[in-house]
Amino acid sequence: MTRQIIRTDKAPAPVGPYNQAVIANGMVFVAGQISIDPTTNQIVHLQDVAKQTEQIMANLEAVLSAAGASWSEVVKTTIFLKDMNDFAAINSVYGQYFETENAPARACVEVSRLPKDVLVEIDCIAMLENNS
Repeated sequence: MTRQIIRTDKAPAPVGPYNQAVIANGMVFVAGQISIDPTTNQIVHLQDVAKQTEQIMANLEAVLSAAGASWSEVVKTTIFLKDMNDFAAINSVYGQYFETENAPARACVEVSRLPKDVLVEIDCIAMLENNS
């Protein structure tokens, strides 16, 4: 099995012993993203879950692009919410990135706490087109 580490300055640098993404066997495994602005390396929109989700989706898109993938190749996402009452706001933003008939599988869970006390974190897995 070959592994390729993906790094881009268009998404936040890892804050621990992990990479933004790893390609293995034609699959792109993107690390969970939170609402860090990669230009300032600061958390943005501390109290606005929809705006946090917008930043997260931008970060995910930057990593996917660096890996040679796009939203249409995402096969699985996981959404971690601090408060399940925010689901509709997050889903409204998230839904703009996927067409219903091609949407990935998804899990969504409420958790007691997220890194840097953000309101939401999202990760994804994509299949590179030449391996589908």
